[in-house]
Amino acid sequence: MKFGTLAPLALAMALGLAGPVLAKEDKPGADWIPAEQVKQKLMDAGYSSITELEADDGHWEGEGLKNGVKMEFHVDPRTGAITKEKPDKD
Repeated sequence: MKFGTLAPLALAMALGLAGPVLAKEDKPGADWIPAEQVKQKLMDAGYSSITELEADDGHWEGEGLKNGVKMEFHVDPRTGAITKEKPDKD
């Protein structure tokens, strides 16, 4: 029973068909504002340093220091507006 369920997945992986689906690499879209502009908007919003910034799931995402607190944030890729920020629990 298990072989019948796993066989199609094993075949797809052997043929390299599952790779692009499982390991999607996020990249900024053509209409996104550049990372440097995002960093400047974050600095204008009170961040003293940006330690991480990457494209992820349709938005800019990263970490930085704000008022001495390590924060995680999401930024709208077209406007540069901060859409989510919270203290980093790590």
